[in-house]
Amino acid sequence: MILWFEKFKKIDWFLFFPSLLLTVLGLSVIYSSSFYTSDFLNFKKQAIFLVIGLALMVILSFIDWRILRDNAYILAILYAFSLLALLGLLIFAPNIRGIQSWYKIGLISIGPIEFTKIVLVLLLAKYFSTRHVEVYRIRHILISGLYVAIPTILILLQPEVGSVIILVLLWIGVLLVSGIKIKHFLILCLLGLVLLSLSWQFFLKDYHKARIMSFIAPSLAPLETGWNQAQAIIAIGSGGLIGQGSNNTQTRYGFLPAVQTDFVFSGVAEQFGLAGVIILLACFFLIIWRLVKISLISQSNFPRLFSAGLAIIIIVQASINIAMNLGLLPVIGIPLPLVSYGGSSLLATLAGIGIAQSMEQNL
Repeated sequence: MILWFEKFKKIDWFLFFPSLLLTVLGLSVIYSSSFYTSDFLNFKKQAIFLVIGLALMVILSFIDWRILRDNAYILAILYAFSLLALLGLLIFAPNIRGIQSWYKIGLISIGPIEFTKIVLVLLLAKYFSTRHVEVYRIRHILISGLYVAIPTILILLQPEVGSVIILVLLWIGVLLVSGIKIKHFLILCLLGLVLLSLSWQFFLKDYHKARIMSFIAPSLAPLETGWNQAQAIIAIGSGGLIGQGSNNTQTRYGFLPAVQTDFVFSGVAEQFGLAGVIILLACFFLIIWRLVKISLISQSNFPRLFSAGLAIIIIVQASINIAMNLGLLPVIGIPLPLVSYGGSSLLATLAGIGIAQSMEQNL
């Protein structure tokens, strides 16, 4: 009991409280948007997932992270289970708006993609932690790319383009942190451009293309695909300095679509104004700062690469989501970490932060 109390005192509160505050901001928007349908089920489920996620984060921070580094079988099992879960989506998952990304179990939807992201961070950290001085070899780039490519293909078949982008950027980010040569990085960028061209022709669905075209030329579909971003910008502007509070018309009366998920940032801006946006960005800054600090002070490569990889996921997802809300990027369905509605995303992110805290406590 004394040992657990000592561990509890070592919790990094600069990671804990910003994570908690971000989820509270998200819960507030989910609650406000629930008035439009008079259905508060999502709010209740997210609150329950928050309690479970915080408990999971604390428990994982108490467990020695070296168990993951020193037992390759654990990572192999986690990776295999992730692939099976992704494959199962193509068979058992219901088709929701043209995407098969969630298992439906009663009132709960489970998305294995979010947990796969954390597993891949662990796997890449493990792979490059023992090959750090050989990262310049092409075969290590190809093998690590294969680890990422298999789940990426399974996700692309659903099709869930947003998560594919996150996984690819995660892989490239970890390669950069590991010390990839510049010429190899440029070759990867060139291949990426080729794959993007092929994706437009063979992989992207019509609604994906419509979203991109509405971003390039919003006037083409002002009442269809361009409607969401237009309403999001209106919501952000109407928030002013301190927000509209409970009188947030765009959120409360259903003018802003997908406010609980894709456009939750706009909901925060409308309800809490510029002050709320500054708090939200400050929370993300604190989380990224602590993860980068853990990476820099780590005495071995595994925690260094894992913390950096987790920071990359959060930075990329938050940046893309906020840019979508501001109309700077097309809408591709990427949630705002810890803020958007979604139990799987919330649990996976808090679990990753818990593992990072364990690394900080047991350097």
